[in-house]
Amino acid sequence: MLDTIDQRFGLSRNVTLPQGLSLDGGGRLATVDIAYETYGMLDADKGNAILVCHALTGDQHLASEHPRTGKPGWWQRMVGPGRPIDTDRWFVVCANVLGSCMGTSGPASIDPATGAPYAMRFPVITIRDMVRAQAMLLDHLGIGRLAAVVGGSMGGMQALSWSATYPERVEAAVVLASTARHSAQNIAFHEVGRQAVMADPRWNNGDYYGAEPPAAGLAVARMAAHITYLSEAGLTEKFGRKLQAREAKTFGFDADFQVESYLRHQGLSFVDRFDANSYLYITRAMDYFDLAEEHGGLLANAFAASRARFCLVSFDTDWLYPTADSRSIVRALHAAGAPASFVELSSPYGHDAFLLDSPELDRVMAGFLGSGR
Repeated sequence: MLDTIDQRFGLSRNVTLPQGLSLDGGGRLATVDIAYETYGMLDADKGNAILVCHALTGDQHLASEHPRTGKPGWWQRMVGPGRPIDTDRWFVVCANVLGSCMGTSGPASIDPATGAPYAMRFPVITIRDMVRAQAMLLDHLGIGRLAAVVGGSMGGMQALSWSATYPERVEAAVVLASTARHSAQNIAFHEVGRQAVMADPRWNNGDYYGAEPPAAGLAVARMAAHITYLSEAGLTEKFGRKLQAREAKTFGFDADFQVESYLRHQGLSFVDRFDANSYLYITRAMDYFDLAEEHGGLLANAFAASRARFCLVSFDTDWLYPTADSRSIVRALHAAGAPASFVELSSPYGHDAFLLDSPELDRVMAGFLGSGR
């Protein structure tokens, strides 16, 4: 029997799905734990469900206070009553992705076969594996079809994979600041981060649970990645070459510049809420993502069976997943005969712009979602 879906705003749940999951890399999970949150009320016909997919370091705490950091949900400005994703109208589900560390099965989870954390014995996963796990969750909730699947960055990869893997279950897809494949540059930045983690002596080949985690390596990985989320103009406007709490350079290796102090803060705060092994696994899943490769080498083939409407948004200062990436997806959608709208928005904030205050994005989201159902 299905769980009764509580209608309150921001309900957190955990479920263990006993049917297991076979993975693209050949591994298999005997059971799958999924942590998720729901917002709004599910209609009697269960036709008003929207799945929001999170990015690399996100989680299920979409629009409610994060239990570890006490900070607001990562997209609280977008989701809620009267907001672009209006929970007076939509029933919103956000699930922690497979491989993560906020309640869904990942390397920090207990392997039922051994009673110890999986660590690096957890099987390698893909974006499509994450989507299959989400589909299992929706089956558990009795939701057969999504009014929309929405995501930015890695969440956008999941939205694209949803429309390709389960075309009969998706009515609309919103893809923000994303790509259909990781470039060599994307892979290169991730490899720097992974090597930083694995070079930390405390990583111990992934077997650090119950001991001190590789915080220094993970912090450096986060610092390197965080640079890719920002724009040069944004960094210059915010920091420039301003010194950090001093009148002159120290001619040493302390954080003389404000931008150095900012990055160190980002790295240190990240290690308090994220698992290093999860970072390895999820970045690897992103690097393996190539939607065209999964469909005979032609991206249009991925959308051949889709009947969904698509909305793609890019940002002019995003150099991680630049506008050209979104345009290539739009061309493939048009080649497949799929209805697709596209807009490039102007923002000084680079890749992170989809997470920050943007009235233009709010209007796009509300307009696109409001035109359906």
